Formats: sequence, structure tokens, C-alpha cells
Amino acid sequence: MQTVRIAVVGTGGIAQLAHLPVLSKFPDVELVALCDHDRMKLRFLGEKYGVKSLFTSVEEMLSHTEIDAVDICVSTESHVDVAIAALESGAHVFVERPLALTYSEAARIVDVARRANRLLMVGMNNRFQPDAMILRSFIEARELGKVFYVKAGWLRRRDFVQRGDPRKGASGGGILVNEGLVLIDFALWMLGFPDVEKVSTTAHSILGLGVEDSIVALLRLVHGGTIFIEASWAARVEEDIFYCDVFGSDGTGMLNPFRIQKIMHGNLVNVTPSKMEQGREAFQRSYQNELRHFIGAVRGLHPVVSTGEEALHRMRLVRAMYRSIEQREEIQLEP
Repeated sequence: MQTVRIAVVGTGGIAQLAHLPVLSKFPDVELVALCDHDRMKLRFLGEKYGVKSLFTSVEEMLSHTEIDAVDICVSTESHVDVAIAALESGAHVFVERPLALTYSEAARIVDVARRANRLLMVGMNNRFQPDAMILRSFIEARELGKVFYVKAGWLRRRDFVQRGDPRKGASGGGILVNEGLVLIDFALWMLGFPDVEKVSTTAHSILGLGVEDSIVALLRLVHGGTIFIEASWAARVEEDIFYCDVFGSDGTGMLNPFRIQKIMHGNLVNVTPSKMEQGREAFQRSYQNELRHFIGAVRGLHPVVSTGEEALHRMRLVRAMYRSIEQREEIQLEP
């Protein structure tokens, strides 16, 4: 397959900020269809990106268009129906995070992908940031020694809540299954996906959304390491804060700001690569790298990463963390 015919379902913020601008520039991609309930938005984006096949029904789009892959950018509550319909039609699927609202919904999608023998990739663009990939390469090469502690956090400005209206059932649950899930995936990816032995989580509902808007979590790893997670929509911060700090026996790596230090000849030396992309450029690059990977996998050039099975594993952790919140105790994970 030389050219991948792709349809984008959902033309909201993330589709307009990242997916459509990126996909439209790939020479081996043909944007063949757009689907959204907003007809005015469809017409505008169809004209902007030269897409003539515009639909308000996923089923109609799948039955009237020759499609190799579907890029799903709708709200989380719609993921299960759209993903299953696309997979059963024979299309490969890329779906923005989280894969689903619950473990059972995620399991349904993964099962359909397996039975249809189709690729299922879940968007985790943070894995594809250049600085994150460099830090992970240092960890994999044991340049930081044995990593024993990872601390990661994502604190959002309160006006994000007003813009995103994150209500369970409407746009997809509380902060644990959204930003919290991203942090869990990111930390585990950094460490090469170690097994988690126990989880302990506390949550707060400050903003009256009907869901948790702040969480703090501790993940105890089988090999003895520890991951600390914090996420909030309610914290009073001037700007969004996203960070990941990795502590090893021979060095430390940090993201935002990017910094790597390691012991060399008995001294702690700054070995941070220079001239790294920042801000908007780094954001756009992460989506370029991520969607380029998906297209390459569809073309058969390499195996897909950030799979449905991986997402299902993260949802299993999230399920245990909600149990921890409800029972106010640490939860032992089953092997």
C-alpha cells in the first residue's frame, strides 16, 4: 500500500489543531472523508483541506467511501461505537485517548480489532515528543543507572474546564481517566512498562463537576520502584504545568524544562542536548511523529505501538485506582 486513504471522524479542537494539518501534509495520505454532526464546520474544513466526501453519519461514511483507516477524534463517550463500526468495516483505527470511558468498553474495542485483524492505535502523543524520546533512550541505555523513582504531573488552568466542559458521560469522565491516564502511560513507557504491584489514589472534587477534578496517586512497582502522579483541573496556576522527573542511581532526567544530568568521572554533569524544539513546535512535532508512525504501520512498514492491548492494561490500572479512591485504601493488583 503506497497511499493510505483516511477518514477523520470528529472535527473539533484536536482535529483542527493537530490531526488535519498534519495528515494533509503527508504525501502518502489521502484525506477521503470527514464526518461530524456540525454541517457548517464540515463544509468549511472540506473546502480548506480539499475533502469532497462529507458526512454526518459514521455508518453512511463507511458504506459509501473506500477507506483504509479511520482517525477518531470524537468525544470519549462515542469512541466505542465509532471504533467498533470502523473496525468491523475493515478499516484500521487510530483513536485519541482515552480509548474508552471504562475497562469493559475498552475490552470490547480491543476484542473487535483482534477478531477483525485490524490495527488499533491509541493516541499518546507525549510519547512522541523529541525530548521525551531522548530521555527514554538515556533510560534504556542505563545512562541514569537504576531508575527508582518517577514523578509526573499535569496541572491545568481552570479556564480549561470552562472550554472543555469535562463532565462524565459528556466528554469523557473525570481527570483520572483523562490527564491521569496520560501520566500513567507516560511514566510506564519511560521505564519500559514495568509491572505494577499496588496502587493508592486519593481524589478531590473542588469544582462541582460531578467527577473528580484532582488526583494524587502512588504506584508501587514489582521491581521496587515508585511512580508518583498528580493531576488537577482545580489548581490555581497561571499556565498549564506538565512535567516528568526521572531519578536514577547515576543521574536525573527532567521534562519541562528538559534537562539530563549524569555522573561522569565522579561529577554530576549536564548532558542535555541543545537546540530542542519548544512550545507549539514541540506540540506539533509530537503529532507529526505519532501520526507518521500510524500511517507507516498501516502501510506495513513497521509494527504499531501504543496498541489497544496497552491501552487496556492502563484502563485496568485506572479501574484499580478508582477502587482505591472509593475504598480509601491501597489496592493490590492481581498478577
